[in-house]
Amino acid sequence: MSILEDARAALATGPLCDSCLGRLFADRSFGLANAERGHALRVTVALADDDPFEAGEDCWVCENECDRFDWWAEQAASAVRGYDFDTYQVGTKVPPLLEENDELLREDIGLDPDAGEALKTELNREVGKRIGDLTGAEVEFGRPAVQLTLDLATDEVETHVNSAFVYGRYRKLERDIPQTKWPCNDCNGTGLWQGEPCDGCGGSGYRYDESVEQLSAPVVREAMDGEEAVFHGAGREDVDARMLDSGRPFVIEVMEPRKRDVDADELEADINAFADGKVEVTDLHLATHEMVERVKELDASKTYRMDVEFGAPVDADALQDALAELDGTTIQQETPQRVTHRRADITRTRTVYDAEGELTDDRHAELRIHGEGGLYVKELVSSDEGRTEPSLAGLLDTDAVVTALDVIDVQGEDEPFAKDEFLKE
Repeated sequence: MSILEDARAALATGPLCDSCLGRLFADRSFGLANAERGHALRVTVALADDDPFEAGEDCWVCENECDRFDWWAEQAASAVRGYDFDTYQVGTKVPPLLEENDELLREDIGLDPDAGEALKTELNREVGKRIGDLTGAEVEFGRPAVQLTLDLATDEVETHVNSAFVYGRYRKLERDIPQTKWPCNDCNGTGLWQGEPCDGCGGSGYRYDESVEQLSAPVVREAMDGEEAVFHGAGREDVDARMLDSGRPFVIEVMEPRKRDVDADELEADINAFADGKVEVTDLHLATHEMVERVKELDASKTYRMDVEFGAPVDADALQDALAELDGTTIQQETPQRVTHRRADITRTRTVYDAEGELTDDRHAELRIHGEGGLYVKELVSSDEGRTEPSLAGLLDTDAVVTALDVIDVQGEDEPFAKDEFLKE
């Protein structure tokens, strides 16, 4: 049949609005809204058949939902009022009855079930365009700042505000500060033991009063006026180790932020003031959600500086020979005894990229080790009772223990953490 014959057949099924009529032919011509197509076809059929023109009013297919594009847009814009966003996406929950009507219309006039476009598609597009006009934001089909879902059955707009992300590097300048909150094992983080304040944590619920997370994330959450902030680090250093020099990459994720366009330089200064010399952050940027996976998954090498104490006097030449033996060597490490309670007891293979150092006296040395991610450097020194081979202690044939440890660099093995595609200007 011709397009006019199809239009006549559609109009014969019952009262149709212009949008539902035009939607059957959404793939014909460009630059027209479905309502414009429907109106043009209605006029053309009336002229061709010399019949009185009758405008579409009540519609048996959409039950007049297509007359409410403006209303839905206003409802949606109102639902996200108070949130700062520049991208959005619209979805629609169409009741089964209306979906069935949409299918029956095509079936009744002999059109392919996929002819034109679905009611849901038109609602998403037409309401979406109007939301953009009202808010100044743009549609994004990947991960928008806000997701709006129109529920036609309840006349409600469901909103989902996606997280905002801030990337940077942190330096931990004091020891005995964990990276993230560390719940007390004695009371399982409740702060109570048999109804009394827990002796293990003094009733705080945490083993340590402060963490890198607690010294940084609250500032970001407040700046973005979010509901919650979560800290994601590129690995972590031991609680008794400092993180110095270039710092460790991290991302702070803020849930349901009302403000996104924050000044990264001001935020950096505010965090550093709040942390009061215990922690410093640098290189802050607004980031995409992909940066969370990047800081967690990107293979990274680490460089350590450590103070070492020996069980017997060590000769300077012997130390240099042992370090030369470790330099560039592949190490076999069983899971250290100190962490077997929380990690699988397996044997790992890791490479020492560089090992150098010197004695400060015949029982002490300062070392610098650059190794593959996952290398346990304390055990590289001590041997962990033979669970790490080779080791400095084994090569020197004396006990060796790390008395102070600093991480001084964390870098991607093959590429930097911070790339433009993961950052926002």
